[in-house]
Amino acid sequence: MQSTTADSDLACIIKKKYLYTLASYANKTNSGLKLYIQNMVCIRCKMVVKSELENLGLSYSTIELGEADIAGDITPDQRQQLAAALKETGLELMEDKKSILVERIKTSIIELVHFTDDQIKVNLSDHLSQKLNHNYTYLANLFSEVKGTTIEKYYLTHKIERVKELLAYDELNLTEIAWKLHYSSVAHLSNQFRKMTGLTPTQFKNLKGRRSASPDNM
Repeated sequence: MQSTTADSDLACIIKKKYLYTLASYANKTNSGLKLYIQNMVCIRCKMVVKSELENLGLSYSTIELGEADIAGDITPDQRQQLAAALKETGLELMEDKKSILVERIKTSIIELVHFTDDQIKVNLSDHLSQKLNHNYTYLANLFSEVKGTTIEKYYLTHKIERVKELLAYDELNLTEIAWKLHYSSVAHLSNQFRKMTGLTPTQFKNLKGRRSASPDNM
């Protein structure tokens, strides 16, 4: 009986080691190991990841939104420590392939809307397919299954949030904002904005202005 229990424990340990090795191999790049990190959507997040990697003595080649390339291997203990440290900051080290792919879809859209002024040469579906090396129908179905919304709606939501930011900054007029976010016209932007928020861009801007000028906000 004791032998059977020991054999079972040994088999469990071997299985865990195998799964860890498999996961590590699946995420390996030519320069080492690629880690995928959930909720990593801003420059501050990149600084947090950089700091935690350095604290663990892990060398890295690049750190981008949603991912980091480790220059070498990472032990199970280091992975566990990194996961715990990231979790304290609201970030999460991911293992599940589907979750990783959904996070890469989100990151690709956030980069496109918030961190680049370059207009994509193809439509969004082709852009994501090429960037993530997956059929768009598969990406769309997976995203809807996991997030409960469509890729298109997620993209549109971020575009409208970006419009809000630019209106609040008050550095660009509506025509310039429409051009910057690749809308076909100001009318197209305004119609989409009103559909999503219930306000026109001008109404939103005036509302934000009144709030900023109120005594409560001083």
